[in-house]
Amino acid sequence: MFAFLIRRIFTTIPVMGFVALFVFSLLYIAPGDPAAVIAGDQASLEDIERIRAGLGLDRPFIVRFVDWLYHLVQGDLGTSIFTNLPVTSMIAQRIEPTLSLMLVTLIFAILFAVPMGVLAAWKANSLIDRVIMTFAVIGFSVPVFVVGYLLAYVFGLQFGWLPVQGYTPLSHGVWPWFQNLILPAITLGFVYVALIARITRASMLDVLQQDYIRTARSKGVGQQSILFVHALKNAAIPIVTVIGLGIALLIGGAVVTETVFAIPGIGRLTVDAILRRDYPIIQGVVLLFSFTYVIINLAVDVIYTLLDPRIRY
Repeated sequence: MFAFLIRRIFTTIPVMGFVALFVFSLLYIAPGDPAAVIAGDQASLEDIERIRAGLGLDRPFIVRFVDWLYHLVQGDLGTSIFTNLPVTSMIAQRIEPTLSLMLVTLIFAILFAVPMGVLAAWKANSLIDRVIMTFAVIGFSVPVFVVGYLLAYVFGLQFGWLPVQGYTPLSHGVWPWFQNLILPAITLGFVYVALIARITRASMLDVLQQDYIRTARSKGVGQQSILFVHALKNAAIPIVTVIGLGIALLIGGAVVTETVFAIPGIGRLTVDAILRRDYPIIQGVVLLFSFTYVIINLAVDVIYTLLDPRIRY
């Protein structure tokens, strides 16, 4: 296992190198000129060129990339074009709301989706199964922002039960912190719950047809033990896989969700940076998300060995 971890860590180096090259190239392949945006509509060509020179945008691509990479390995993600603040500090200021939202969403999705998938497999082809699968189809079909606005209108504006905007830090209390995250977490987790529930159902249906399940039933083992001890454990590999891969859904959906509910997280920071062509922030956020996704995939591979002793690397 240790040798496998070392190999995987070393394989992430070229992957992150390719990601770094792609991220840096965004400055050249994306439309718009940050210097022109900063200068304004009334600026002359001389003003724009002077700003470009001040930002170093007039230097050759390879020179700028090597310089950027040199600072990157030292933990320096650059400086925001508009605020003139370090990108690292700006991300650090916004990371708590995003991590909180993703954590609550992940817990909510797993607690609801896995039992739903198990129940649908147990009651296959019944009314309960059809209702759960219908929910899964709706979850994949309805855009995140539609769910967000609908929940905000019903539970925030009509009933006034929950806040629909902003974020309360955890240091101000657990309930105020959690209260601000309920609607965003349900919104972000809607499609995630549908995905996990469908995979759980499919995996459980396959396991429930195995001989050892029939043997357990013939020995008088209770239905609850069969479902959640014998079957779910052996059906866990596909479920863990889709949970890990589904983190990408959370990362992408967080951008939309934070915009809908005005949460000052990394998603909002990314949207603002895109609108202002603040490429250092965009580059830093994309690198952070890419690195997070690589680490999650590594963690999923390690979890495989804990769930199934037959898996060895």
